[in-house]
Amino acid sequence: MITRFAPSPTGPLHLGHAYSALLAHDMARSAGGTFLLRIEDIDQSRARPEWEAQIYDDLEWLGITWDTPVMRQSDRLGSYRDVLKQMWWDGLLYACSCNRRDIQEAASAPQEGAVNYGPDGIIYPGTCRNSVTDRDHYPSEPPPDKALRLDWSTFPKGALEGLSFQETGSGNDEKHRVDLDHLVRNVGDVVLARREMGTSYHLSVVLDDAAQGVTHVVRGEDLFDATHIHVALQAGMGLPTPVYNHHRLIRDNDGKRLAKRDDARAISKYRTDGASPNDIRALIGLTKS
Repeated sequence: MITRFAPSPTGPLHLGHAYSALLAHDMARSAGGTFLLRIEDIDQSRARPEWEAQIYDDLEWLGITWDTPVMRQSDRLGSYRDVLKQMWWDGLLYACSCNRRDIQEAASAPQEGAVNYGPDGIIYPGTCRNSVTDRDHYPSEPPPDKALRLDWSTFPKGALEGLSFQETGSGNDEKHRVDLDHLVRNVGDVVLARREMGTSYHLSVVLDDAAQGVTHVVRGEDLFDATHIHVALQAGMGLPTPVYNHHRLIRDNDGKRLAKRDDARAISKYRTDGASPNDIRALIGLTKS
């Protein structure tokens, strides 16, 4: 068993991070497996060295150890770029110049009907895909100044035949089918490279999990819908599909899931107030047996 914890260095770790990291760590260690740490710093506009240093410090304080080396996404931009080029040459991507307002207005147009939402927000209405009339005269290289979207209409349908993934989280142990029609209707053409990053979460997480040999992905249940995207990408690229464990979310007193802005529930705040690692485990319901 190989699990991982993959935080972004854009703010303090909070109780939700503690739950996810401890759960993945405990699963791997109890099985005699490997626990890995990955720093998801593709958003260089928000990533900060001090937050990365705080991640290491908080995890060590919690008693979490990881097998080295630590993977940093900012060191893997060339790998993402190579895959995007191949997908571009294979006709799986198209360039998109739409901003959020453009998408909102297009999706809200009278002829589109009700606005539908997917894992990434409003489902993209296909504005730029529909404007492509001659792919044979597309530039040979993907344009760096535009987002790159996955075109489900050109995705190899055979790659998804009989495709499913195993879910073990939240007391469930069942397989979930990955269906192309579902992806088209309920997900839309997702962004695989943002113009300011050169990649996206969907692409990098799939490539990174494969590169690290992750066998069991442990993450919040809010990412369950995105897993259908990731498993489809794995199949399309001939990569193995891990087992998934989508765990419950740690929420505040109003029932909202915790975010980086919830400094009151930052691990460092509890540490400053005198809490122990076992106190944190008790707060999130992961007491050691």
